[in-house]
Amino acid sequence: MGFVRRHPILSILVVLLVAAAGLVVVTGIAVFRAAHEDDASRVDHADVIAVLGAAEYEGKPSPVLAGRLEHAQLLYEQGRSDIVLVLGAGRPGDISTEAEAGRDYLIGQGMPPEAVVAIPVGHTTLESLDAAAAYMEAHGMRSAFLVSDPWHNLRIKRMASDLGIEAYASATWHSAAVSEWPRLSGYMRETFAYLYYRLLGR
Repeated sequence: MGFVRRHPILSILVVLLVAAAGLVVVTGIAVFRAAHEDDASRVDHADVIAVLGAAEYEGKPSPVLAGRLEHAQLLYEQGRSDIVLVLGAGRPGDISTEAEAGRDYLIGQGMPPEAVVAIPVGHTTLESLDAAAAYMEAHGMRSAFLVSDPWHNLRIKRMASDLGIEAYASATWHSAAVSEWPRLSGYMRETFAYLYYRLLGR
């Protein structure tokens, strides 16, 4: 300890490292807790159900996206909202977008076309939510159930709230990883993604 006291810069670095580690731990706990909370258990209705995009292949949703879409359809069938927004752009060379592939999938599952809106904008979560917020504002809508994978809950609710959306998370575990290591990896990635967003706003 005498060595640390004689080197104030080292003391400051130690304090900063301990504080940073503490921040990561606290954020990780918050990400985990948010993942295991379903706002649909306490909120009956929202203006829209917004499905965050995931990969699609030649117009067909990936298993991850299909899981999210099926959860959104369940919420719709429960009467939680009359409108489902499917979000997400495509990549260069794609024949479709995540939003359009998702809309086609839901209509193919029996949902009425007028109830499903594709918003094929956004290559990041923030860009997609920004597009959803613009659509909602233009149509006098304020609240949304956000459907994604569980470990995304904390970050997407914060982003949506910052964009003026009254946000509720209702994630699906059906599209999420089922084994322990992929789940742990998801929590770890989201811990740092949330901190990155809070620090840099993107």
